[in-house]
Amino acid sequence: MLYNLQQNLQITQNQDEEDRELLMRLAPLYQQDREQAIQEGEQRGLETGIQEGERLVVENLLKVRFGEIDNELQAIIEALLMLPPQEFTPLLLQLSREELINRFC
Repeated sequence: MLYNLQQNLQITQNQDEEDRELLMRLAPLYQQDREQAIQEGEQRGLETGIQEGERLVVENLLKVRFGEIDNELQAIIEALLMLPPQEFTPLLLQLSREELINRFC
C-alpha cells in the first residue's frame, strides 16, 4: 500500500507537505517489512532445499542398497525423513530391507 501511495504521489505531482511528510515517515516501515519478507522467503527456500536434499539422499541410498524403490520402500521414506540425517543414514546402511520396512511401517 505504501508503494502504491508513493507511486500515486509521484505521478500526481501535486504533493502537499503533509503527503511528503507521511511518505517519509512510512517509507522506513515499508522498507523494514519488505526486508523481513525477503529474509523469510530466503529462509523458507533454504529449508525446502535442505528437505529436498535429504529426500534425495534417502532415495539414493535405498536405490543403491535395494535396487528400484518399490511401494513398500516408498512408504517408509517420509518416516525416515522425520529423523535427522545422522540417525537415518546409519539405519539405511545397516538394516536389511525387511528390518527397515518393519521398523518404519
